[in-house]
Formats: sequence, structure tokens, C-alpha cells
Amino acid sequence: MAAAAVLFGLADNASAQRNRGRDRGDQPQKQERKERKESQSVVRPQRVEPVRPERTAPGRPERNIQNDQQVRAVKERQQQIREQQVRQQEQIRNSRVRQQQDSDLRTRRARQQEEFRGQQVRQEQIRQEQIRNAQTKQQAAERQRQRELQQNQIRQEQIRREQVNNARVRQGQENDRRGRQVRNNDIRDQRNTAQIITRQQQAELRTRRSQEYKSRWQNNNWQNIRNQRQQQLERQRRRSYIQYQQRYWDRIRRDQLRLQQARYYNNLYNNYRYNRGGQYYYTSQYGAQMLRDAVNYGYEEGFRAGQADRNDRWGYNYSNSYGYQDASFGYDSYYVGVSDYNHYFREGFRRGYEDGYYGRYQYGNYSNGRYSILGTILGTILDIARF
Repeated sequence: MAAAAVLFGLADNASAQRNRGRDRGDQPQKQERKERKESQSVVRPQRVEPVRPERTAPGRPERNIQNDQQVRAVKERQQQIREQQVRQQEQIRNSRVRQQQDSDLRTRRARQQEEFRGQQVRQEQIRQEQIRNAQTKQQAAERQRQRELQQNQIRQEQIRREQVNNARVRQGQENDRRGRQVRNNDIRDQRNTAQIITRQQQAELRTRRSQEYKSRWQNNNWQNIRNQRQQQLERQRRRSYIQYQQRYWDRIRRDQLRLQQARYYNNLYNNYRYNRGGQYYYTSQYGAQMLRDAVNYGYEEGFRAGQADRNDRWGYNYSNSYGYQDASFGYDSYYVGVSDYNHYFREGFRRGYEDGYYGRYQYGNYSNGRYSILGTILGTILDIARF
């Protein structure tokens, strides 16, 4: 009984010491160690051999027995401390492993989120690019539709103007026809008295008209005018118009050579009459053809001049063109006066310039490399008839 009481006392002391050690231990694991220690606080009763009085060493003091028990208790406590340290280290390692695993998991999740966001950004970029392409195609289709609509409007306007002009031409022709019927008797009488121009008279007329034509070049100092206009056009950087004007000057020089080598008929028969400014003038069949050529030459040069101004993005101004101011290309002093030729050349030039500048064929057409005025328009400009 006494030995059992001593053992229980030693167990209580050891439990108290272990409790004090736990109080000084690691704070984050205090609760877990406390529960574990409480479960181990119950000291298993050691097998104590019953003290046999006959085997007990004679005269062994009771204090030595207590010391042995304390030594064993200390060893057990040390063993428990070492086990506890091992468990703590194991827990620390497990905690580090779990932390590393958590860190790796967070890293993987962050990488996955980053890849997911990258995919979303790429998908959004692809979607925006598709939207922009669709908008671009839609805008291109809309611009094409607008161009087609404008072209249709231009064609319809041209058709309308052509119809109006044709109606005016028909009306004018009808008026001319009625007027000719009224004047038919007078014309029959004039046929018998048509003027015949002899060779001598032709030479005198040609000399006078040639001098008038040449004086225009001499008085206007054509070479200086050409140089001044060339410099002005170069300053304005009007490349297309420079090419047009150079072409016109080249044609003028070739035309002068043609006039010097021209041959003429002996007699002229003035059997054509034309009305200009309310007054009648007479000419031969060759003069009538020259006046028609004047309108056509004027239309062709006007078309090229208007086209050049449009290519240079220049303002609409046909009267500033040198071809309109000169109006002498194709002139032959043998048949008609220079003023008459200038008048009909400029009438064709003005209409050709308008067609060339706006890129249309309202007053003429293009055939075999040349621009020529419509016959109906020619009839409204040049009212000439044989009598």
C-alpha cells in the first residue's frame, strides 16, 4: 500500500512538471499538445513486484527506493519530451509540405487564371477585328452603292439634257423649215444671181485675210506669250495642262506649214448662206465645210482643255484657255474671214470644255481617236444652208 501511494505521488509530480513544460512550449500548438498530454496524464500503473520482505535487501532505506522511482520518472519524461520534439518536427515538416502544396496550388490557379484572361483578351481582339472587317466591308459596299447611284443620276441627267437638247433642236429645225418655206421664193430668185468669185478676186481675198491672220501673231508676240504661259503653268504645277498646251502649239505650227503648201481652185461659187448675229453671210461649199470644221476643231480642243483642268484639279474656266483665246487652229484664209472662224471655233470649244471637265458626252462623242460634236448640236450653232 505504501509503495502504491508513493508511485501515485510521483506520477502527480511528473504530471505537474509536464504541465509546466507545456505552458512554456510552442504557442500555436498549445491546444493540441494540451489535449494530447491530458490523454497521457494518466499514468499507467507500473507493474510493481510485490515487495517480499524476505527478498528486500536488509537495511535498504526507503529514500533510495524513492530516488529510483524519480530517476525512472525523469527518464520517462525525457523520453516523452524527445517523442514530443520528434512529433513537433514532423508536424513542422508536414506544415511546410502543406504550405508548399498550397503555394504550388495557388501558383497553378494564378497561371490558369492568367491563361484564361489571355484567351479572353485574344477572343475579344478576334471579335473586334471581325467587327471592324464587317464594318469596312459594309462601308465599302455603301460607297460602291453611292457611286453607282451617282453614276445613274449622272446618266439620267445626261439623258434628260439630251432629250431637252434634241427637243430644242427639233423645234429649231422645225422653225428653220418653216422659215425656209417662207423665204423659199426669195432663195429661188437668189440662186440665179449667186456670186462667182474669180481667181483674181480669190487671190486678193486670201492676201487680205492672210495679212489679217499673220498680224494677230505679230502684234500679240506669240513667242513671248508662249514663254510667259509656260512659266506660269510650271509655277502652278499644272502638268496635264502643260501637255495639252504643248500639243496645241505643235498643231498650230504644223497647220502653218500646211497653209504654205495649200492649193486652191480657180473659181469659187458662193452658193451657201449662214446667219450670224441676225445678219446673213455668203460663202462657198469649201467655206461652209471650213466653218463646220471650226466647230469640230473647237469641240475637240475644248474637250482636251477641260479634261486637263479636271486632272489638275483646277477651277472651271474655259475662257482662260489659250486655245479659246487663239481659236485659229485649222483656219484657212482662202475661204472665210478669221473673225467668223474664231466665232464658230469658240462655240465648239465652250461645249467641248464642259464635256471634258465633267467627264461626259452631252454635246459630242468620241470615235476613231477624235472628239467631234453631235450633228444636232452643230445645226444649232451653225445655221448654214445652200441656196
